[in-house]
Amino acid sequence: MANSAYLDGRRKYGAPQAILWSKNSGTLVDGFYYPDGYESGADFQDALESERATFLILSDHNRSELSFASERIQNRQRMINGNMRAYNIADKVVLSTSWQMLPSRSFKQYPNFDATGQTEITGQDQYTVDGGAGGLDLLNWYNNNQGPFWVFLAYDQYVNQTKYSQVIQMYFKDFSYSVIKRNGLNGKDLWNINVVLEEV
Repeated sequence: MANSAYLDGRRKYGAPQAILWSKNSGTLVDGFYYPDGYESGADFQDALESERATFLILSDHNRSELSFASERIQNRQRMINGNMRAYNIADKVVLSTSWQMLPSRSFKQYPNFDATGQTEITGQDQYTVDGGAGGLDLLNWYNNNQGPFWVFLAYDQYVNQTKYSQVIQMYFKDFSYSVIKRNGLNGKDLWNINVVLEEV
């Protein structure tokens, strides 16, 4: 089950991976967000069916910048005197990022993460540098989540960067990938992936 100890155990560096995808908005604890349920690949023997594979920690392995754009939804019309009048409805976030040469899987075998976010798979059998999701994990999430889902973000917003501090409900606007290198010896390929998300 996701909590502070689990997420701390899953990160390799001082801050968590920049992006986490979740099927729920999580729980706010002391100003930071934690997804509810279990990570895809976690050891969930006693978990309810609804709690299984409810979130995915994305890798920072060869990830490009997080690019934010704002989409302003408004109705603009010129009045009889020639001046423009606008009715602003909302500003929505469009988030895009990409990965270059991302391994198709994060580990040689499907990992089982324990309550502290650790797995028995280490060393050369870990393919992404931080143990975050590989290309197949991202593709499976895309195929299995045609509706909106929650995006947890960790970056500087005048708060401690050691936790996820922003959560946005988003849809996939674009998802594309290409298989750059195939490596049949150890089971992994290297993929380029582009993702664009738009706020609900």
